[in-house]
Amino acid sequence: MSNGERRASGERDRALGGPTPPAETPSSAASGGDKGLKGGAIGFASSVVIGVASTAPGYSLAASLGFVVAAGVGLFSPAVLWVAFLPMLCIAFAYYYMNRQDPDCGTTFTWVTSAMGPSIGWIGGWAIIVADVIVMANLAQIAGLYSFLLVGIDAPSTIAVTCIGVIWIAIMTAICYIGIELSARTQIALLGAEILALAAFAVVALVRVYAGDYPDSIDPSLGWLNPLNIDSTTALINGVLIAVFIYWGWDSAVTVNEETEDPTEGPGRSAVVSTLILLAIYVIVAIAAQAVHGEEFLKQNKDDVLSALGLDVLGSPLDKILIIAVLTSAAASTQTTILPTARTSLSMGAVRALPKIFARVHPRYQTPDFSTLLMGGLSIVWYFGLTLISEDILGDSIAALGLMIAFYYGLTGFACAWFYRRELTTSVKSFFAVGVMPFLGGVTLTYVLIKSISELAEPGKRDVLGMGPPLAIAIFFAILGVVVMVLQRIADPEFFKRKPSVAEPGSLAPKTEAAS
Repeated sequence: MSNGERRASGERDRALGGPTPPAETPSSAASGGDKGLKGGAIGFASSVVIGVASTAPGYSLAASLGFVVAAGVGLFSPAVLWVAFLPMLCIAFAYYYMNRQDPDCGTTFTWVTSAMGPSIGWIGGWAIIVADVIVMANLAQIAGLYSFLLVGIDAPSTIAVTCIGVIWIAIMTAICYIGIELSARTQIALLGAEILALAAFAVVALVRVYAGDYPDSIDPSLGWLNPLNIDSTTALINGVLIAVFIYWGWDSAVTVNEETEDPTEGPGRSAVVSTLILLAIYVIVAIAAQAVHGEEFLKQNKDDVLSALGLDVLGSPLDKILIIAVLTSAAASTQTTILPTARTSLSMGAVRALPKIFARVHPRYQTPDFSTLLMGGLSIVWYFGLTLISEDILGDSIAALGLMIAFYYGLTGFACAWFYRRELTTSVKSFFAVGVMPFLGGVTLTYVLIKSISELAEPGKRDVLGMGPPLAIAIFFAILGVVVMVLQRIADPEFFKRKPSVAEPGSLAPKTEAAS
């Protein structure tokens, strides 16, 4: 039925005094009205900004580049960074096509429930929530530490860093509570400062390298981008295992789908674009960083390569620019971690997979108020509590993150291929973009998951029940998730009666064809 026919039909219904149900189009289904969120509040550009900012590119590079180099790949770390990007691109395609079918802010939870059943979907949603709460502690700690470094205090006390970190969480929680527009504007400012700082570093570093300002500098080479130049397959795999997680977070762009313009297309496209922008940032900055003093310098300063290079490249006081880059990176990611967590739990509450209070939306701000405040509060309790107990436990919990990320990203890839299984033979594009790529992304991340479990199972200097503490923490949260799911099923079994579904014929057709 055409739009004109729908309008005529509606007018006939009104003339007869009968009800006029809303047209069931993809855009109306995801307008944000179903859950009370503010539909169409942010545009495509803001969605991309949220996706990029969520990965904390400045902090991710500072904390990971040295470890990638130390994995044995040497000067070929830029090659490792783009190889690690490939499974993320595959999963981004899965997000695009699943969001196109069902633009729900629950993302993995909603889509896996549809494709594979409610229990598996529930665990996928739980993995997102746990991962986000855990990483908030790390982001808050970085924001707290770099707040002191910015004002010249190099060795603040643990309690001082923790208090400032808690304040950062509280501020970002308040911004998320007040409204999605304020959240988007804040992200634009923070990400803008971060990217400008990274760009300034990369440009100045490369100019000074080619000018011969450093006796131990190395001129960049296109060979650095060729993974076949890495002598050891083991080194390549180990490097990818580290690098793949610095792309995590772009999916935040999709969790605000119900508040985005053109919700069926815009958020999915922004997810793909976000990963491409991240690839460019990582490769360019990595090339510049290792060109200055070579690989040994990065290995020796692997805990924070950008701060170590800042004074040499930019000089004082401009080296503070890189501190600003990491600080704004952590602060921005703190905010964009609260956004998806609150919306995942909102979606779960809306379908009674969690208690209904999680689905509560503020009548004025049109944000998930209870979920936002709860996630911010849990993050503060987790961060402050673990810091007081043991910073070792805090570090171990961060190491456990990779397992949860690999699990729910991989699960989304498999769900996409399975949900659209009857449509994959309709065209070559559908076969590869909707089936092969998401499936390969899922397989790759499953390998990463198994490999990580194997490595974390080694107890090392400390052990918990004969295994490494990070694996023990991951298992604890997995068991806790199953317990919470069982309790919710007993309290309200309706959601768990759902059956898996499959994409309707023609669901991959262009929107113009589907609407005609």
